[in-house]
Amino acid sequence: MILPMWLQSVLREAQSLLPVLATLLHLALAVSVTLHALLTRRNVSATVAWIGLAWLAPFVGALLYLMLGINRIKRAGVALDLKAAWQREHRRNGSSLAAIGSAAGPDAPCAQELAGINRLVRQTTGNALLGGNAVTPLVDGDAAYPAMLAAIDGARRSVTLATYIFDLDDAGSAFADALVRARQRGVPVRVLVDAVGGRYSRISMVAHLRARGVTAAAFLPPRLPGLLAYANLRNHRKIMVVDGAHGFTGGMNIRAGHWLAKQPAAPIRCLHFSVQGPVVADMQRAFAIDWAFSTGEALLGSTWFAPNGDCGPVLARGVSDGPDGDIGHMRQVMLGALTCARRRVRIVTPYFLPDEALLTTLQITALRGVGVDLMLPARSNLPLLDWAMRPQLSRLLAAGCRVHLSPLPFDHSKLFLVDDAWSLIGSTNWDARSLRLNFEYNLECHDAQLVRQLDALVEQRIGQARALDTAALERQPLANQLRDRLAGLLSPYL
Repeated sequence: MILPMWLQSVLREAQSLLPVLATLLHLALAVSVTLHALLTRRNVSATVAWIGLAWLAPFVGALLYLMLGINRIKRAGVALDLKAAWQREHRRNGSSLAAIGSAAGPDAPCAQELAGINRLVRQTTGNALLGGNAVTPLVDGDAAYPAMLAAIDGARRSVTLATYIFDLDDAGSAFADALVRARQRGVPVRVLVDAVGGRYSRISMVAHLRARGVTAAAFLPPRLPGLLAYANLRNHRKIMVVDGAHGFTGGMNIRAGHWLAKQPAAPIRCLHFSVQGPVVADMQRAFAIDWAFSTGEALLGSTWFAPNGDCGPVLARGVSDGPDGDIGHMRQVMLGALTCARRRVRIVTPYFLPDEALLTTLQITALRGVGVDLMLPARSNLPLLDWAMRPQLSRLLAAGCRVHLSPLPFDHSKLFLVDDAWSLIGSTNWDARSLRLNFEYNLECHDAQLVRQLDALVEQRIGQARALDTAALERQPLANQLRDRLAGLLSPYL
Protein backbone atom coordinates (compact mmCIF):
# COMPACT_ATOMS: atom_id res chain seq x y z
CA MET A 1 0.00 0.00 0.00
CA ILE A 2 1.44 3.37 -1.05
CA LEU A 3 0.76 6.17 1.42
CA PRO A 4 -0.16 9.62 0.20
CA MET A 5 2.74 12.02 -0.13
CA TRP A 6 1.40 14.31 2.61
CA LEU A 7 1.14 11.40 5.08
CA GLN A 8 4.67 10.23 4.24
CA SER A 9 5.87 13.77 4.92
CA VAL A 10 4.10 13.83 8.32
CA LEU A 11 5.64 10.48 9.30
CA ARG A 12 9.12 11.69 8.32
CA GLU A 13 8.63 14.80 10.43
CA ALA A 14 7.43 12.69 13.39
CA GLN A 15 10.42 10.35 13.09
CA SER A 16 12.79 13.28 13.08
CA LEU A 17 11.15 14.58 16.27
CA LEU A 18 11.34 11.27 18.17
CA PRO A 19 14.94 11.75 19.42
CA VAL A 20 14.08 15.25 20.60
CA LEU A 21 10.92 14.06 22.37
CA ALA A 22 12.80 11.15 23.95
CA THR A 23 15.52 13.51 25.18
CA LEU A 24 12.97 15.91 26.64
CA LEU A 25 11.16 13.04 28.37
CA HIS A 26 14.44 11.72 29.80
CA LEU A 27 15.32 15.20 31.08
CA ALA A 28 11.89 15.62 32.67
CA LEU A 29 12.09 12.23 34.39
CA ALA A 30 15.68 12.78 35.58
CA VAL A 31 14.83 16.23 36.96
CA SER A 32 11.74 14.78 38.71
CA VAL A 33 13.82 12.01 40.33
CA THR A 34 16.47 14.54 41.36
CA LEU A 35 13.98 16.88 43.01
CA HIS A 36 12.08 14.07 44.74
CA ALA A 37 15.27 12.42 46.02
CA LEU A 38 16.69 15.70 47.31
CA LEU A 39 13.48 16.55 49.16
CA THR A 40 12.62 13.15 50.63
CA ARG A 41 15.75 11.01 51.09
CA ARG A 42 18.04 11.31 54.11
CA ASN A 43 21.01 9.16 53.15
CA VAL A 44 23.46 11.18 51.05
CA SER A 45 25.19 8.28 49.28
CA ALA A 46 21.88 6.65 48.34
CA THR A 47 20.53 10.00 47.14
CA VAL A 48 23.58 10.56 44.93
CA ALA A 49 23.34 6.98 43.63
CA TRP A 50 19.68 7.31 42.66
CA ILE A 51 20.20 10.70 41.02
CA GLY A 52 23.18 9.36 39.08
CA LEU A 53 21.21 6.33 37.94
CA ALA A 54 18.32 8.52 36.77
CA TRP A 55 20.62 10.69 34.64
CA LEU A 56 22.95 7.97 33.32
CA ALA A 57 20.35 5.29 32.58
CA PRO A 58 17.59 7.01 30.59
CA PHE A 59 14.07 5.82 31.50
CA VAL A 60 15.38 2.68 33.25
CA GLY A 61 16.84 4.70 36.14
CA ALA A 62 13.61 6.63 36.66
CA LEU A 63 11.56 3.44 36.45
CA LEU A 64 13.75 1.71 39.06
CA TYR A 65 13.47 4.73 41.33
CA LEU A 66 9.69 4.69 40.95
CA MET A 67 9.57 0.99 41.86
CA LEU A 68 12.29 0.74 44.49
CA GLY A 69 13.35 4.18 45.65
CA ILE A 70 10.14 5.73 46.99
CA ASN A 71 8.89 5.01 50.50
CA ARG A 72 5.12 4.81 50.18
CA ILE A 73 4.50 3.54 53.69
CA LYS A 74 2.94 6.05 56.07
CA ARG A 75 2.24 4.24 59.35
CA ALA A 76 2.59 6.99 61.93
CA GLY A 77 -1.18 7.42 62.13
CA VAL A 78 -1.70 3.70 62.71
CA ALA A 79 0.79 3.65 65.59
CA LEU A 80 -0.74 6.76 67.16
CA ASP A 81 -4.30 5.42 66.85
CA LEU A 82 -3.25 2.13 68.42
CA LYS A 83 -1.40 3.91 71.22
CA ALA A 84 -4.54 5.94 71.96
CA ALA A 85 -6.61 2.73 72.05
CA TRP A 86 -4.12 1.17 74.47
CA GLN A 87 -4.30 4.24 76.69
CA ARG A 88 -8.11 4.04 76.75
CA GLU A 89 -7.82 0.37 77.66
CA HIS A 90 -5.40 1.31 80.45
CA ARG A 91 -7.77 3.92 81.88
CA ARG A 92 -10.76 1.58 81.59
CA ASN A 93 -9.37 -1.46 83.40
CA GLY A 94 -6.35 -0.13 85.28
CA SER A 95 -3.86 -2.51 83.67
CA SER A 96 -0.19 -1.64 83.80
CA LEU A 97 1.10 0.22 80.76
CA ALA A 98 3.42 -2.69 79.92
CA ALA A 99 0.45 -5.04 79.89
CA ILE A 100 -1.41 -3.06 77.23
CA GLY A 101 1.41 -2.24 74.85
CA SER A 102 3.14 0.91 76.09
CA ALA A 103 6.93 1.20 75.85
CA ALA A 104 6.97 4.03 78.39
CA GLY A 105 8.38 3.81 81.88
CA PRO A 106 11.66 4.22 83.76
CA ASP A 107 14.82 2.32 82.84
CA ALA A 108 15.97 -0.51 85.06
CA PRO A 109 19.34 0.29 86.70
CA CYS A 110 22.17 -0.92 84.47
CA ALA A 111 25.92 -1.38 84.92
CA GLN A 112 27.91 1.85 85.00
CA GLU A 113 30.00 0.82 81.99
CA LEU A 114 26.80 0.44 79.95
CA ALA A 115 25.29 3.77 81.01
CA GLY A 116 26.35 5.51 77.79
CA ILE A 117 24.89 2.97 75.38
CA ASN A 118 21.78 2.67 77.56
CA ARG A 119 21.20 6.42 77.34
CA LEU A 120 21.77 6.45 73.59
CA VAL A 121 19.32 3.61 72.88
CA ARG A 122 16.72 5.11 75.20
CA GLN A 123 17.00 8.49 73.47
CA THR A 124 16.86 6.84 70.04
CA THR A 125 13.92 4.49 70.58
CA GLY A 126 11.99 6.01 73.47
CA ASN A 127 11.70 2.50 74.92
CA ALA A 128 12.52 1.60 78.50
CA LEU A 129 15.24 -0.87 79.50
CA LEU A 130 13.27 -3.55 81.35
CA GLY A 131 14.65 -5.88 84.02
CA GLY A 132 13.60 -9.41 84.92
CA ASN A 133 13.83 -11.12 81.55
CA ALA A 134 15.00 -14.61 80.59
CA VAL A 135 16.60 -14.90 77.14
CA THR A 136 17.60 -18.38 75.96
CA PRO A 137 19.53 -19.00 72.72
CA LEU A 138 18.01 -21.67 70.42
CA VAL A 139 20.55 -22.96 67.91
CA ASP A 140 19.10 -23.83 64.49
CA GLY A 141 15.61 -25.11 63.86
CA ASP A 142 16.52 -28.26 65.80
CA ALA A 143 16.20 -26.32 69.07
CA ALA A 144 13.91 -23.47 67.98
CA TYR A 145 11.12 -25.27 66.16
CA PRO A 146 10.25 -27.89 68.82
CA ALA A 147 10.21 -25.16 71.50
CA MET A 148 7.97 -22.91 69.39
CA LEU A 149 5.61 -25.75 68.47
CA ALA A 150 5.35 -26.83 72.11
CA ALA A 151 4.51 -23.24 73.09
CA ILE A 152 1.74 -23.09 70.48
CA ASP A 153 0.34 -26.41 71.66
CA GLY A 154 0.34 -25.09 75.23
CA ALA A 155 -1.36 -21.79 74.34
CA ARG A 156 -4.47 -20.95 76.33
CA ARG A 157 -5.21 -17.27 75.55
CA SER A 158 -3.61 -16.22 72.24
CA VAL A 159 -0.93 -16.81 69.62
CA THR A 160 0.58 -14.10 67.41
CA LEU A 161 3.18 -14.89 64.75
CA ALA A 162 4.97 -12.60 62.29
CA THR A 163 7.61 -13.88 59.88
CA TYR A 164 9.21 -12.97 56.59
CA ILE A 165 9.21 -16.47 55.04
CA PHE A 166 6.64 -19.14 55.98
CA ASP A 167 7.05 -22.00 53.52
CA LEU A 168 4.44 -24.68 53.03
CA ASP A 169 6.95 -27.52 53.49
CA ASP A 170 7.62 -30.01 56.29
CA ALA A 171 8.53 -27.32 58.80
CA GLY A 172 5.78 -24.93 57.73
CA SER A 173 3.17 -27.69 57.77
CA ALA A 174 4.12 -28.56 61.36
CA PHE A 175 3.53 -24.93 62.36
CA ALA A 176 0.31 -24.69 60.37
CA ASP A 177 -1.04 -27.83 62.04
CA ALA A 178 -0.14 -26.47 65.50
CA LEU A 179 -1.83 -23.15 64.75
CA VAL A 180 -4.95 -24.94 63.53
CA ARG A 181 -5.02 -27.07 66.69
CA ALA A 182 -4.79 -23.89 68.79
CA ARG A 183 -7.69 -22.33 66.89
CA GLN A 184 -9.75 -25.49 67.33
CA ARG A 185 -9.18 -25.24 71.10
CA GLY A 186 -10.70 -21.76 70.95
CA VAL A 187 -7.41 -19.85 71.18
CA PRO A 188 -7.38 -16.63 69.13
CA VAL A 189 -4.58 -16.82 66.52
CA ARG A 190 -3.17 -14.06 64.32
CA VAL A 191 -0.51 -14.76 61.66
CA LEU A 192 1.23 -12.08 59.58
CA VAL A 193 3.47 -13.13 56.66
CA ASP A 194 5.34 -10.68 54.46
CA ALA A 195 3.73 -10.68 51.01
CA VAL A 196 7.04 -10.89 49.14
CA GLY A 197 8.68 -13.33 51.56
CA GLY A 198 5.56 -15.48 51.30
CA ARG A 199 6.27 -15.96 47.61
CA TYR A 200 9.28 -18.17 48.38
CA SER A 201 6.71 -20.95 48.68
CA ARG A 202 4.74 -22.06 45.63
CA ILE A 203 1.55 -22.23 47.67
CA SER A 204 0.63 -19.23 49.83
CA MET A 205 0.74 -20.04 53.54
CA VAL A 206 -1.69 -17.18 54.16
CA ALA A 207 -4.26 -18.77 51.85
CA HIS A 208 -3.54 -22.21 53.32
CA LEU A 209 -4.13 -20.99 56.89
CA ARG A 210 -7.25 -19.06 55.97
CA ALA A 211 -8.70 -22.13 54.30
CA ARG A 212 -8.23 -23.99 57.59
CA GLY A 213 -9.88 -21.27 59.67
CA VAL A 214 -6.82 -19.43 60.99
CA THR A 215 -6.87 -15.61 60.83
CA ALA A 216 -3.88 -14.69 58.65
CA ALA A 217 -2.82 -11.68 56.61
CA ALA A 218 -0.10 -10.67 54.15
CA PHE A 219 1.99 -7.60 54.91
CA LEU A 220 1.86 -4.99 52.13
CA PRO A 221 0.90 -7.16 49.13
CA PRO A 222 2.06 -5.67 45.79
CA ARG A 223 -0.78 -4.61 43.53
CA LEU A 224 -0.82 -3.95 39.80
CA PRO A 225 0.26 -1.74 38.15
CA GLY A 226 2.93 -1.29 40.83
CA LEU A 227 3.89 -4.97 40.86
CA LEU A 228 7.33 -4.26 42.33
CA ALA A 229 6.42 -1.02 44.10
CA TYR A 230 7.05 -2.49 47.53
CA ALA A 231 9.90 -4.89 46.74
CA ASN A 232 12.13 -3.16 49.27
CA LEU A 233 9.66 -2.17 51.99
CA ARG A 234 9.35 -5.60 53.52
CA ASN A 235 8.48 -6.86 56.99
CA HIS A 236 11.61 -8.83 57.88
CA ARG A 237 10.65 -9.25 61.55
CA LYS A 238 10.41 -12.65 63.23
CA ILE A 239 8.18 -12.44 66.29
CA MET A 240 6.00 -15.04 67.98
CA VAL A 241 4.19 -14.42 71.27
CA VAL A 242 2.10 -17.00 73.11
CA ASP A 243 -0.44 -15.94 75.77
CA GLY A 244 1.23 -12.52 75.87
CA ALA A 245 3.90 -14.07 78.09
CA HIS A 246 6.30 -16.24 76.08
CA GLY A 247 8.05 -14.74 73.09
CA PHE A 248 10.36 -15.98 70.36
CA THR A 249 12.46 -13.77 68.13
CA GLY A 250 15.73 -13.80 66.19
CA GLY A 251 16.76 -14.38 62.62
CA MET A 252 15.00 -17.64 61.76
CA ASN A 253 12.26 -17.93 59.15
CA ILE A 254 9.91 -20.90 59.04
CA ARG A 255 11.19 -23.28 56.39
CA ALA A 256 12.53 -26.81 56.17
CA GLY A 257 16.12 -25.72 55.53
CA HIS A 258 16.54 -24.62 59.15
CA TRP A 259 15.58 -28.03 60.58
CA LEU A 260 19.01 -29.62 60.17
CA ALA A 261 18.17 -32.86 61.99
CA LYS A 262 15.73 -33.67 59.19
CA GLN A 263 18.59 -33.41 56.64
CA PRO A 264 17.06 -30.82 54.30
CA ALA A 265 18.29 -30.50 50.73
CA ALA A 266 19.48 -26.91 51.33
CA PRO A 267 20.48 -26.63 55.02
CA ILE A 268 20.64 -23.19 56.65
CA ARG A 269 22.16 -22.45 60.04
CA CYS A 270 20.54 -19.76 62.18
CA LEU A 271 19.90 -18.57 65.71
CA HIS A 272 16.64 -17.82 67.50
CA PHE A 273 15.75 -16.93 71.09
CA SER A 274 13.13 -17.82 73.67
CA VAL A 275 12.13 -14.72 75.66
CA GLN A 276 10.14 -14.40 78.89
CA GLY A 277 9.58 -11.41 81.13
CA PRO A 278 8.39 -7.79 80.81
CA VAL A 279 10.06 -7.17 77.41
CA VAL A 280 7.62 -9.65 75.79
CA ALA A 281 5.01 -6.86 75.96
CA ASP A 282 7.18 -4.82 73.59
CA MET A 283 7.44 -7.75 71.19
CA GLN A 284 3.66 -7.99 71.20
CA ARG A 285 3.39 -4.22 70.75
CA ALA A 286 5.55 -4.40 67.61
CA PHE A 287 3.37 -7.20 66.25
CA ALA A 288 0.17 -5.32 67.10
CA ILE A 289 1.27 -2.21 65.18
CA ASP A 290 2.11 -4.30 62.09
CA TRP A 291 -1.18 -6.18 62.41
CA ALA A 292 -3.24 -3.01 62.77
CA PHE A 293 -1.48 -1.51 59.73
CA SER A 294 -2.18 -4.64 57.67
CA THR A 295 -5.73 -5.45 58.79
CA GLY A 296 -7.17 -2.52 60.73
CA GLU A 297 -7.76 -4.73 63.79
CA ALA A 298 -6.54 -3.38 67.14
CA LEU A 299 -5.28 -6.05 69.56
CA LEU A 300 -6.28 -4.89 73.05
CA GLY A 301 -6.49 -6.23 76.54
CA SER A 302 -5.50 -9.32 78.48
CA THR A 303 -6.12 -11.67 75.56
CA TRP A 304 -2.97 -10.36 73.91
CA PHE A 305 -0.98 -8.64 76.68
CA ALA A 306 -0.06 -10.17 80.03
CA PRO A 307 1.42 -8.45 83.11
CA ASN A 308 4.72 -10.35 83.05
CA GLY A 309 6.72 -10.53 86.28
CA ASP A 310 10.44 -11.16 86.71
CA CYS A 311 11.62 -14.32 84.97
CA GLY A 312 15.40 -13.89 84.84
CA PRO A 313 18.44 -11.60 85.14
CA VAL A 314 18.51 -10.02 81.66
CA LEU A 315 17.86 -6.32 81.14
CA ALA A 316 16.26 -5.99 77.71
CA ARG A 317 14.75 -3.38 75.42
CA GLY A 318 12.92 -3.75 72.12
CA VAL A 319 14.41 -1.90 69.16
CA SER A 320 12.05 -1.54 66.21
CA ASP A 321 13.39 -0.21 62.94
CA GLY A 322 11.77 0.51 59.60
CA PRO A 323 11.13 3.04 56.82
CA ASP A 324 8.57 4.96 58.89
CA GLY A 325 8.76 6.70 62.27
CA ASP A 326 11.46 4.25 63.43
CA ILE A 327 13.80 4.87 60.51
CA GLY A 328 17.48 4.87 61.40
CA HIS A 329 17.07 3.35 64.87
CA MET A 330 19.22 0.28 64.26
CA ARG A 331 21.97 2.19 62.49
CA GLN A 332 22.10 4.65 65.39
CA VAL A 333 22.29 1.81 67.92
CA MET A 334 25.06 0.06 65.98
CA LEU A 335 27.12 3.24 65.69
CA GLY A 336 26.62 3.99 69.37
CA ALA A 337 27.60 0.50 70.49
CA LEU A 338 30.79 0.59 68.40
CA THR A 339 31.83 3.94 69.86
CA CYS A 340 31.19 2.65 73.40
CA ALA A 341 33.20 -0.57 72.90
CA ARG A 342 36.31 -0.82 75.05
CA ARG A 343 37.61 -4.37 74.73
CA ARG A 344 36.01 -6.33 71.90
CA VAL A 345 33.29 -6.41 69.26
CA ARG A 346 31.92 -9.54 67.61
CA ILE A 347 29.57 -9.41 64.63
CA VAL A 348 27.88 -12.37 62.97
CA THR A 349 25.81 -11.57 59.88
CA PRO A 350 24.93 -13.34 56.62
CA TYR A 351 25.04 -10.12 54.56
CA PHE A 352 27.57 -7.34 55.13
CA LEU A 353 27.14 -4.15 53.11
CA PRO A 354 27.19 -1.34 55.69
CA ASP A 355 27.25 2.30 54.69
CA GLU A 356 30.33 4.51 54.84
CA ALA A 357 29.67 5.73 58.39
CA LEU A 358 29.43 2.20 59.80
CA LEU A 359 32.49 1.05 57.86
CA THR A 360 34.55 3.99 59.09
CA THR A 361 33.39 3.49 62.67
CA LEU A 362 34.38 -0.18 62.51
CA GLN A 363 37.83 0.84 61.27
CA ILE A 364 38.21 3.42 64.03
CA THR A 365 37.03 0.92 66.64
CA ALA A 366 39.76 -1.51 65.59
CA LEU A 367 42.37 1.26 65.39
CA ARG A 368 41.50 2.25 68.98
CA GLY A 369 42.75 -1.20 70.02
CA VAL A 370 39.36 -2.87 70.37
CA GLY A 371 39.38 -6.46 69.09
CA VAL A 372 36.91 -6.69 66.20
CA ASP A 373 35.82 -10.09 64.85
CA LEU A 374 33.53 -10.30 61.84
CA MET A 375 31.95 -13.67 61.00
CA LEU A 376 30.58 -13.99 57.44
CA PRO A 377 29.58 -16.93 55.25
CA ALA A 378 32.29 -18.03 52.84
CA ARG A 379 29.44 -18.29 50.34
CA SER A 380 25.96 -16.94 50.92
CA ASN A 381 22.78 -17.62 48.97
CA LEU A 382 23.21 -14.30 47.07
CA PRO A 383 26.42 -14.27 44.97
CA LEU A 384 25.98 -10.61 43.96
CA LEU A 385 26.13 -9.58 47.63
CA ASP A 386 29.21 -11.75 48.15
CA TRP A 387 30.97 -9.94 45.29
CA ALA A 388 29.92 -6.47 46.49
CA MET A 389 31.06 -7.24 50.03
CA ARG A 390 34.71 -8.12 49.27
CA PRO A 391 36.05 -4.65 48.37
CA GLN A 392 34.96 -3.37 51.81
CA LEU A 393 36.78 -6.12 53.67
CA SER A 394 40.27 -4.99 52.63
CA ARG A 395 39.69 -1.70 54.48
CA LEU A 396 38.69 -3.51 57.66
CA LEU A 397 41.59 -5.95 57.47
CA ALA A 398 44.02 -3.07 57.05
CA ALA A 399 42.63 -1.49 60.23
CA GLY A 400 43.16 -4.68 62.21
CA CYS A 401 39.72 -6.27 62.07
CA ARG A 402 39.66 -10.06 61.89
CA VAL A 403 37.38 -11.57 59.22
CA HIS A 404 36.29 -15.21 59.50
CA LEU A 405 34.54 -17.05 56.66
CA SER A 406 32.25 -19.85 57.81
CA PRO A 407 31.92 -22.98 55.65
CA LEU A 408 28.68 -24.48 54.39
CA PRO A 409 25.94 -24.86 55.41
CA PHE A 410 25.05 -21.21 54.89
CA ASP A 411 24.98 -19.37 58.24
CA HIS A 412 22.00 -17.02 58.49
CA SER A 413 22.67 -16.04 62.14
CA LYS A 414 22.67 -12.41 63.31
CA LEU A 415 24.59 -11.39 66.45
CA PHE A 416 26.28 -8.25 67.72
CA LEU A 417 28.30 -8.55 70.95
CA VAL A 418 30.16 -5.69 72.66
CA ASP A 419 32.59 -6.20 75.54
CA ASP A 420 31.39 -8.59 78.25
CA ALA A 421 27.74 -7.77 78.94
CA TRP A 422 25.98 -6.19 75.92
CA SER A 423 24.35 -7.97 73.00
CA LEU A 424 21.96 -7.20 70.18
CA ILE A 425 19.85 -10.06 68.84
CA GLY A 426 17.12 -10.15 66.22
CA SER A 427 16.45 -9.91 62.50
CA THR A 428 18.72 -7.11 61.24
CA ASN A 429 21.51 -7.72 58.74
CA TRP A 430 24.42 -5.30 58.24
CA ASP A 431 23.21 -4.04 54.86
CA ALA A 432 21.18 -1.22 53.35
CA ARG A 433 18.10 -3.37 52.92
CA SER A 434 17.87 -4.08 56.65
CA LEU A 435 19.08 -0.69 57.85
CA ARG A 436 16.96 1.54 55.59
CA LEU A 437 14.42 -0.38 53.56
CA ASN A 438 12.87 -3.15 55.67
CA PHE A 439 11.01 -3.42 58.97
CA GLU A 440 13.18 -5.15 61.57
CA TYR A 441 12.96 -6.09 65.25
CA ASN A 442 15.79 -6.63 67.71
CA LEU A 443 16.37 -6.91 71.43
CA GLU A 444 19.12 -4.99 73.18
CA CYS A 445 20.25 -7.17 76.11
CA HIS A 446 22.44 -6.35 79.13
CA ASP A 447 23.66 -9.55 80.80
CA ALA A 448 27.13 -11.05 81.21
CA GLN A 449 25.94 -14.66 81.33
CA LEU A 450 24.02 -14.31 78.06
CA VAL A 451 27.07 -12.75 76.39
CA ARG A 452 29.24 -15.63 77.63
CA GLN A 453 26.78 -18.12 76.08
CA LEU A 454 26.71 -16.27 72.78
CA ASP A 455 30.47 -15.74 72.80
CA ALA A 456 30.96 -19.49 73.17
CA LEU A 457 28.81 -20.02 70.06
CA VAL A 458 30.87 -17.48 68.14
CA GLU A 459 34.13 -19.09 69.30
CA GLN A 460 32.89 -22.47 68.11
CA ARG A 461 32.10 -21.07 64.68
CA ILE A 462 35.41 -19.23 64.47
CA GLY A 463 37.10 -22.56 65.10
CA GLN A 464 35.34 -24.00 62.06
CA ALA A 465 35.92 -20.95 59.86
CA ARG A 466 38.70 -19.84 57.53
CA ALA A 467 40.50 -16.60 58.32
CA LEU A 468 40.56 -14.07 55.50
CA ASP A 469 43.64 -11.91 54.99
CA THR A 470 44.61 -9.09 52.67
CA ALA A 471 46.91 -11.33 50.65
CA ALA A 472 44.02 -13.65 49.79
CA LEU A 473 42.00 -10.71 48.45
CA GLU A 474 44.95 -9.46 46.42
CA ARG A 475 45.57 -12.91 44.92
CA GLN A 476 42.18 -12.88 43.23
CA PRO A 477 42.30 -12.76 39.42
CA LEU A 478 41.95 -9.28 37.97
CA ALA A 479 38.62 -10.23 36.40
CA ASN A 480 37.23 -11.17 39.82
CA GLN A 481 38.51 -7.95 41.38
CA LEU A 482 36.82 -5.90 38.65
CA ARG A 483 33.61 -7.91 39.07
CA ASP A 484 33.65 -7.27 42.81
CA ARG A 485 34.30 -3.55 42.36
CA LEU A 486 31.45 -3.24 39.86
CA ALA A 487 29.12 -5.14 42.19
CA GLY A 488 30.19 -2.84 45.01
CA LEU A 489 28.86 0.14 43.07
CA LEU A 490 25.40 -1.39 43.44
CA SER A 491 25.60 -1.59 47.24
CA PRO A 492 23.16 1.32 47.79
CA TYR A 493 20.51 -0.70 45.92
CA LEU A 494 21.23 -4.14 47.43
